[in-house]
Amino acid sequence: MPSQGENVSGASERPAPLSVFQRFESKFPRGLVIRLIAYLFVGHLFAFFVYLLFVLGGQNQ
Repeated sequence: MPSQGENVSGASERPAPLSVFQRFESKFPRGLVIRLIAYLFVGHLFAFFVYLLFVLGGQNQ
Protein backbone atom coordinates (compact mmCIF):
# COMPACT_ATOMS: atom_id res chain seq x y z
CA MET A 1 0.00 0.00 0.00
CA PRO A 2 1.47 3.42 -0.95
CA SER A 3 2.05 5.92 1.76
CA GLN A 4 0.20 9.20 1.87
CA GLY A 5 2.74 11.16 -0.23
CA GLU A 6 3.26 8.49 -2.93
CA ASN A 7 1.36 8.13 -6.16
CA VAL A 8 0.05 4.67 -7.16
CA SER A 9 1.25 4.94 -10.78
CA GLY A 10 4.65 6.24 -9.74
CA ALA A 11 4.38 9.33 -11.97
CA SER A 12 4.90 12.66 -10.34
CA GLU A 13 1.84 14.88 -10.34
CA ARG A 14 2.37 18.31 -11.82
CA PRO A 15 -0.30 21.01 -11.74
CA ALA A 16 -1.79 21.84 -15.11
CA PRO A 17 -0.23 24.90 -16.74
CA LEU A 18 -2.24 28.04 -16.12
CA SER A 19 -3.81 29.92 -18.99
CA VAL A 20 -3.02 33.61 -19.47
CA PHE A 21 -6.35 34.65 -17.92
CA GLN A 22 -5.84 32.38 -14.90
CA ARG A 23 -2.39 33.87 -14.30
CA PHE A 24 -3.90 37.36 -14.60
CA GLU A 25 -6.68 36.40 -12.18
CA SER A 26 -4.16 35.19 -9.63
CA LYS A 27 -2.52 38.63 -9.56
CA PHE A 28 -5.65 40.82 -9.46
CA PRO A 29 -8.98 40.19 -7.73
CA ARG A 30 -11.95 39.56 -10.04
CA GLY A 31 -13.88 42.61 -8.76
CA LEU A 32 -10.98 44.89 -9.57
CA VAL A 33 -10.78 43.57 -13.13
CA ILE A 34 -14.52 44.08 -13.66
CA ARG A 35 -14.42 47.63 -12.27
CA LEU A 36 -11.38 48.49 -14.38
CA ILE A 37 -13.10 47.31 -17.56
CA ALA A 38 -16.32 49.13 -16.61
CA TYR A 39 -14.50 52.40 -15.81
CA LEU A 40 -12.54 52.23 -19.05
CA PHE A 41 -15.72 51.63 -21.06
CA VAL A 42 -17.68 54.39 -19.31
CA GLY A 43 -14.73 56.80 -19.54
CA HIS A 44 -14.38 56.26 -23.28
CA LEU A 45 -18.14 56.58 -23.74
CA PHE A 46 -18.11 59.90 -21.87
CA ALA A 47 -15.12 61.13 -23.88
CA PHE A 48 -16.92 60.22 -27.12
CA PHE A 49 -20.02 62.13 -25.94
CA VAL A 50 -17.98 65.27 -25.17
CA TYR A 51 -16.19 64.96 -28.53
CA LEU A 52 -19.57 64.63 -30.26
CA LEU A 53 -20.81 67.78 -28.51
CA PHE A 54 -17.80 69.73 -29.80
CA VAL A 55 -18.18 68.40 -33.34
CA LEU A 56 -21.88 69.14 -33.49
CA GLY A 57 -21.41 72.53 -31.83
CA GLY A 58 -18.69 73.44 -34.33
CA GLN A 59 -20.98 72.69 -37.28
CA ASN A 60 -23.59 75.21 -36.05
CA GLN A 61 -21.24 78.18 -36.42
